[in-house]
Amino acid sequence: MRILLSIFGVLFLMVIAGGIGVLAVFWHFGQDLPDYTQLETYEPEVMTRVHAGDGALIAEYAREKRVFVPITSIPHIVVDAFVAAEDKNFFSHPGIDFASVLRAAVTNVVNLGTGKRPVGASTITQQVAKNFLLTSEVSYERKIKEAILSFRIERAFSKEHILELYLNEIYLGNGSYGVAAAALRYFDKSLDELNVEEVAYLAALPKAPSNYHPVRNHDEAKARRNWVIGRMLEEKFITEQEAQTAWARPLAAKERQSVDTYRADFFAEEVRRQLVDRYGENMLYDGGLSVRATVVPELQTIADQALFDGLVEYDRRHGWRGPITKIDLADDWQQKLREVETPSDVPWDVAAILRVDANEATLGLLSGKQGRIPLRFLTWARPTQKGQELGAVVNSPSDVLSPGDVVYVKHFAELDGEELPPNTYGLRQIPDVNGGLVAMDPHTGRVLAMSGGFSHALSKFNRATQARRQPGSAFKPFVYIAALDDGFTPSTLVLDAPFVIDQGPGLGKWKPGNYSGKFYGPSTMRLGIELSRNLMTVRLAQTIGMDKVVDYAKRFGVVDDMPNVLSMALGAAETTVMRMTAAYAELVNGGKKITPTLIDRIQNRRGEVIYRRDERQCAECQDVTFRNQMPPELPDNREQLTDPASAFQMVSMLEGVVERGTGRRISELPYPLAGKTGTTNDSRDSWFVGFSPDLAVGVYVGFDDNRSLGDKEQGASAAAPIFKQFMGDALKGTKAVPFRTPPGIRMVRVEARSGLPARPGDQNVIWEAFKPGTIPSSNDNVIDGGYSGVGAENDTGGVSSPGGIY
Repeated sequence: MRILLSIFGVLFLMVIAGGIGVLAVFWHFGQDLPDYTQLETYEPEVMTRVHAGDGALIAEYAREKRVFVPITSIPHIVVDAFVAAEDKNFFSHPGIDFASVLRAAVTNVVNLGTGKRPVGASTITQQVAKNFLLTSEVSYERKIKEAILSFRIERAFSKEHILELYLNEIYLGNGSYGVAAAALRYFDKSLDELNVEEVAYLAALPKAPSNYHPVRNHDEAKARRNWVIGRMLEEKFITEQEAQTAWARPLAAKERQSVDTYRADFFAEEVRRQLVDRYGENMLYDGGLSVRATVVPELQTIADQALFDGLVEYDRRHGWRGPITKIDLADDWQQKLREVETPSDVPWDVAAILRVDANEATLGLLSGKQGRIPLRFLTWARPTQKGQELGAVVNSPSDVLSPGDVVYVKHFAELDGEELPPNTYGLRQIPDVNGGLVAMDPHTGRVLAMSGGFSHALSKFNRATQARRQPGSAFKPFVYIAALDDGFTPSTLVLDAPFVIDQGPGLGKWKPGNYSGKFYGPSTMRLGIELSRNLMTVRLAQTIGMDKVVDYAKRFGVVDDMPNVLSMALGAAETTVMRMTAAYAELVNGGKKITPTLIDRIQNRRGEVIYRRDERQCAECQDVTFRNQMPPELPDNREQLTDPASAFQMVSMLEGVVERGTGRRISELPYPLAGKTGTTNDSRDSWFVGFSPDLAVGVYVGFDDNRSLGDKEQGASAAAPIFKQFMGDALKGTKAVPFRTPPGIRMVRVEARSGLPARPGDQNVIWEAFKPGTIPSSNDNVIDGGYSGVGAENDTGGVSSPGGIY
């Protein structure tokens, strides 16, 4: 008995000592632990998604690719698979599975001195503690802290909350965080679409994701998947039949190599900048925003293609600048060709010239396939000379190409209805010139498409929003509408004659001129805008006062702080394509102020709307059952910038630019269109900005280094074809709708040159828009701006004329 009592006493003392030791360990390591209560309000890092107007995905922004799914939306089979594989006693233990800890301890004792990594017995709760609050350091100290936190977490939160944290946070390889992202990455499925063998594979990954890749480590991955299926069967989460079926199926992952996004690179990048400015980078990359953008994918495709084709066409007019590089064909030319860096968004093949003969060049592609470039596809490639001039005519492929040249080529199966021989290619080169295009809803300011350059891969600089360039004559409508608001009419005569103004001491005299170098005498305001007469515009600005022109430039958003200088009337102040497009939209919408916007709505991770473009309230729009009733009318709170009648007169005059003036090449399209060309000094900038009744479009073309486009290049030749291609494709299949006429406008048939009401026998007759009481009966008054121009041609004190602005 004494012996038994002694043993019992010793054991009792050992238990007491052990308990005190455990408490001491817990007290020691329990100091300064992370605050586990933060897990109650934990919001995981979730990607931000940007969707187009029709719902198509155009961009994702994230540091960790994660899709958060609440536990109530995670299928039971997914939970069962992870519990079976990672922690079978999860729903019964207090945070630590003591039986598993004992097994792990015995294993580690046995492995002492073998160099093997210690094994753990982490529960799901412990993994939550490690992933959220601790590091992945392999040490007994970290394990003790992990155990302490696990007990505390279990006391504070429900098992469901712990599972929600675990399944959304865990890393499962291939850049996937959380089970929802992993399901998309490995199987291109949502969680509720997964079958038994697929959830078993996902549950096999936490142990070592890189060791169980479905392709690189197929056999190991399948074996681990099958083990999880067996564990699910043991725990009675699935039936024997389900297990047998799952075991028999192959591991057939359908990896999502990249997110299927609609290409709108410049648009998406501009949205990203705006989100960063509004919410900061942390909210953008971790906040899980859902952004509904204004872009229309179909129009964006048309915009990208129109700008691409227009820049290539301009570039081809100015000859060949040479190959990308040159390689030695004696070695492995295919490998050398693979090493040539090319932009990912240029839809051409890169090829090496293998041979050149009298009639064609033979080329080799990356695939090893050979092709041919006939001589007739090379005749455009005359060498570029200084000043955009073309060199000698191409008579032989050797005039352009030589063996070893690396070039871009485009495949042609047919050309203009002619079927071509197999493997026929045309020579291409990336243009030096660049440009921008914006398409906008003129009634709301919603940007429907935006292209900021030839290639986003080559240059992220957005020439639609970031490039500040001179608009030239594209600015003139804002001089003219200021005059219309000041009481002038489209039939008002303005003197087109030499004009001289003293710029001040030491500055000489300014002598603007027309592009043609000629003077045409008194002409109607309509004729002045249609034919882009510089001298008439300057006289008009001089008459109404430049302070009024400056005011209209600001109110229409073209330029915020334009200098009060007469030359600004010819478009010398810098602006952007976005601003010009919005200003023209404000003309066609009846003179209403709009704010260009790329975002319709932003929701946070909970689906709450935190930004809405249209801030108007509509009580009648809530909880409505549709029974074929008329939609409610919302208030029009847009600011009125100009008289709607003046705006319509300006639209009518710009329609004349397309029908008879500098933009007449666009009149081939069977739709009511209006707009204005713009070209600056030395042809450094070329523009066309215009609209249909419901679509405003601005196009700019120019070199980034601001050099000349060439003596013969104008807005009509470089920018207008891009506008024409875009409008032709964008409006295809739509009904031709005339421009909307505001109340009070009188449409009168007038003789085009005089602007007076037409008389019987007049031949050159057009329709003109007049406000009430302004129809002219005679045209004796001629606006001369206070300057007759007499003797100006012989004045030797003049300075060089900016007559190139037209």
